[in-house]
Amino acid sequence: MIKNISNLGDAALYCDFGKEVNKEINSEVIKYFEKLKDLNIVGINNLTPSYNKLIISFDLNKINFKNLKKIIENLNINEAKRISSKKIEIPICCDESFSLDIERLEKKLNLDRNKIFENFFKKDYFCYMIGFIAGMPFLGDLDNNMRVKRLETPRVKVPKGSVGLTEQFANIYTFESPGGWNIVGNTPLKIFNSTKEVRPNLVNPGDIVTFKKISLETYNSFDE
Repeated sequence: MIKNISNLGDAALYCDFGKEVNKEINSEVIKYFEKLKDLNIVGINNLTPSYNKLIISFDLNKINFKNLKKIIENLNINEAKRISSKKIEIPICCDESFSLDIERLEKKLNLDRNKIFENFFKKDYFCYMIGFIAGMPFLGDLDNNMRVKRLETPRVKVPKGSVGLTEQFANIYTFESPGGWNIVGNTPLKIFNSTKEVRPNLVNPGDIVTFKKISLETYNSFDE
């Protein structure tokens, strides 16, 4: 449930679901997000969900904070439609040319690379949110023995398709971008398709992701 609703600037409302990051709280965020999206309330122009927050931007000429807050407080979230969740398998090549930070991870985690990859590939990952760059999924939850901080000095360019680890999350870079995540491999799969107006993201909040290890030969011959 929402812990607090407050102003965020002049034309945005901030719904706080708590400090914890877990599937239960994130599922509540997604329920409110989906419910508000379905209601298509006049004046709301953007909904931005995160791990445990929901930001609602609105047009002051059509609705104000007080009225919007009242609408949200009176929502019957139990009537929200069931969250659409897919299970998606994503191929990853962990060739040395792609696993840019595997040596750093061996030192930081005190595990050899075979164990790191074994731990990484045996997990199911829950998509908490999409953000930072278009279509980039934030996937949890890594086991405690696989959690590591960001790079001390972020890269200026992280290759498109790179799969990285930081703290409890894994993510996939949908475009070449600056970034400080620990890169373990690369996927040939297109995670974000800008030509699609509806559902351009392959992975969406609430989806479950598994990773499948592929060879460099398979990567180079991959056909979507």
